[in-house]
Amino acid sequence: MERPYWVRGIRGATTVEADDPDSILEATRELLQVMLEENGIEDFDAIAAIFFTTTQDLRSTFPAEAARALGMTMVPLLCNLEIPVPNRLPRCVRVMLQLNTRKAQDEMKHIYLREARSLRPDLVSAQ
Repeated sequence: MERPYWVRGIRGATTVEADDPDSILEATRELLQVMLEENGIEDFDAIAAIFFTTTQDLRSTFPAEAARALGMTMVPLLCNLEIPVPNRLPRCVRVMLQLNTRKAQDEMKHIYLREARSLRPDLVSAQ
């Protein structure tokens, strides 16, 4: 019997060198492409939604624009500010991609790039 479809969460994060649109969009695009590739996502219709957060020092553009540039024109996207916890990783873009899939949660591959690898060292050993 085939497994039912579930909504699974895939986490990702990356950092940028500066608060400028090109840096934010390039880093977000890179992150999304790795998340899609590592999780075998080829059909954007399987994506239920993507949530983006940025630290308060990133204000020059919406990271969701990178998803639109990749062709995710019908995927619901939302940008928010991360909670401003003192002494946390600066210039960080975080992603929560929700995927309709038959895969188990432990089959999802979470992606942390650049300085964001420090956020979840337990998940980046294979990257």
